Amino acid sequence: MPPIARSKDLTALRGLIHRFPVTAILGPRQTGKTFLAKKFSAQHYFDLENPRHLKALDEPQTTLSPLKGLIVIDEVQRRPDLFPLLRYLVDSNPRQKYLILGSASPQLIRQGSETLAGRIAYYELTGVGLEDVGEEHWRRLWFRGGYPLAFMARNDRDAQDWLGQYITTFLERDIPQLGFSIPAAALRRFWTMLAHYHGQTMNYSELGRSLGVSDVTIRRHLDILAGAFMVRLIQPWYENISKRLVKSPKIYVRDSGIWNHLVSVRSMKELMSHPKLGAAWEGFALEIILKTFEQNAPQVYFWGIHSGAELDLYWQDHGKNWGIEFKCQDAPGMTKSLHSAIHDLKLEHCWIIYPGDRVYAAHPKVTVVPLTQFRASQYLRVELRRKR
Repeated sequence: MPPIARSKDLTALRGLIHRFPVTAILGPRQTGKTFLAKKFSAQHYFDLENPRHLKALDEPQTTLSPLKGLIVIDEVQRRPDLFPLLRYLVDSNPRQKYLILGSASPQLIRQGSETLAGRIAYYELTGVGLEDVGEEHWRRLWFRGGYPLAFMARNDRDAQDWLGQYITTFLERDIPQLGFSIPAAALRRFWTMLAHYHGQTMNYSELGRSLGVSDVTIRRHLDILAGAFMVRLIQPWYENISKRLVKSPKIYVRDSGIWNHLVSVRSMKELMSHPKLGAAWEGFALEIILKTFEQNAPQVYFWGIHSGAELDLYWQDHGKNWGIEFKCQDAPGMTKSLHSAIHDLKLEHCWIIYPGDRVYAAHPKVTVVPLTQFRASQYLRVELRRKR
């Protein structure tokens, strides 16, 4: 297949670079941050994993002050002391723009927020999506995941081998470089255990008992993996109403290829017969759906009550309430749970996302849509126009 273009990401980044003096691309390694940065043909490029480039920034003000145009600094988390200097440079030299790339979001966001407030924009770059690889390749994307080198591998076995090496490198090299002193074997066990909780609400005490560690350790390890873009926590939505609501977050392994590797799924056939197929679809489709939102997308939640009713995604936009449910079924329809969600949350509209190829109405407020055909902005506009 042809090379992956990442045209949507490039367009969004061009807009941010035009509007802000500093733009930060955040995301895990090997998702294409450097590839995108090089598309801008910057005259000045510093890779802080290159000893020569790192040496050149021993005296950063002397090196950076005379430069003009777009300046790229890759792996910027290795030099957090640069942030105060960047503020001074962009304030004193409007001819400079900076594009900084990093892998550890909590540290970079905190440092940037403290020193570059009003001057920096953040762009999260994870794996490739359907708009990058083509809708016809959604099954391949589901099994191999969104890391470009895994997706583009010659075959599924090569993709799985690459993912295995990636996980090992992340645990043994990246985690220590981020400043965390956790044994790789312990964090691997934790990550693997999280994969079995994929799509479920977090029970910190239960997970701690399973691993023989405290709740505090569980939360610390979870923060590390979430901050490194390896897992996603979806927070619950709850208001002061009478029903007993679920108030623990749901956990997902963000990349479907990594999830498959952690639970030892080695082929699409094995995936389709796996006991957690529904959760696997939910996690994969959720990441694809979130990519269809713009960068200023509303905050998304899940909703659930202890009696069993739940909704996988819930958000508010244009003063209205919206929802999404994920179903790995041939022809999903209405359920008692979905009726409860529509009533309790006062949903304007809800979509059921499934792996089929037909759009149909299951209810006046519920549309069943194939994953490949759902676009958040498109459907929101349609529903809002329909209600006017």
